Amino acid sequence: MSQATPQPEWSADELRRAIKSAGVALWTWIIDHDTFVMDAKAYELWDVSVETDLTFEHLSAKVHPADRDRVRAAFVATRAIDGPFEIDFRILTTASDVRWISARGQGNEGDAATKKMTGIFLDVTGRKQAEEGHELLAGEMSHRVKNLLALAAGLTNMTSRATETKEEMAKQLTQRLTALGRAHELVRPLPDGQGSAALLGDLFTVLLAPYDDVGAFAGRIRVAVPRMGLGEKSATSLALVIHELATNSLKYGALSNDAGLLDISGTVVDDDIEIVWNEHGGERVEKASSEGYGSKLVQRTITGQLGGSIDYDWIDGGVVVTFRMKESRLAA
Repeated sequence: MSQATPQPEWSADELRRAIKSAGVALWTWIIDHDTFVMDAKAYELWDVSVETDLTFEHLSAKVHPADRDRVRAAFVATRAIDGPFEIDFRILTTASDVRWISARGQGNEGDAATKKMTGIFLDVTGRKQAEEGHELLAGEMSHRVKNLLALAAGLTNMTSRATETKEEMAKQLTQRLTALGRAHELVRPLPDGQGSAALLGDLFTVLLAPYDDVGAFAGRIRVAVPRMGLGEKSATSLALVIHELATNSLKYGALSNDAGLLDISGTVVDDDIEIVWNEHGGERVEKASSEGYGSKLVQRTITGQLGGSIDYDWIDGGVVVTFRMKESRLAA
């Protein structure tokens, strides 16, 4: 018959080292006197002077206002309950930083008659921030997926009305969704004040790269626009505009032959960003209809979602498309 393993006896010095390495702060609440006794780590954690004679009310004043009533109610309730308790709450330090504290307590071995509680404080700020970050990320991902599904459904419906065969519909819809995919690949954090998704120049360059790699046409698209950031919504909207203009150019304009050139330039005009899409060197093209789905999509996007205007100037061998967009809308 095997013998039970004897339990080790921890020395006071070993316990102190273990507590220190775990970042644990010790406290005792003497209920009758409403006095809090804490070790040096707890004073540091709460950001209070060690010379301060602490009461429960002193510490309550440092609890975040949104958590104060909940914390008071929890501590008061423990007076009538033997056994352990635990509560997480926020405190405000002298530097106005928010710190998350986990208070874990125990009546004196369940003996309520002692009117004394002992426990520990733990700094759980890192864990709480990670939890909040995960919640925000999950919410943001859910929001983006819903937006993309809604946008895909809208594009599907509108493309089906503007095409005559399923093959044509599948081709156009695939191209538009691919353009949106390329735009979302650019989404990344940018410095403060520069939007939150992509740089304007990167958006043009990435979306037009497939057209610039077609045989002899390589290297004949030039992009020179202001360095500025775009928000997620505006990046998605502008991606559709760029795709539609490039598709039309590939079908009828400068990108439809080996001699055409495409110059894209941009300037800041007052509170607007003006983009000039200049196709030249192509074959003579008659003025395109503004009744097609693509033209309507571009018009609605520029004037509605981006708060701007768009004009076409059909010239011999090309077209100059000038569109203005509100700088404030582009950052959204």
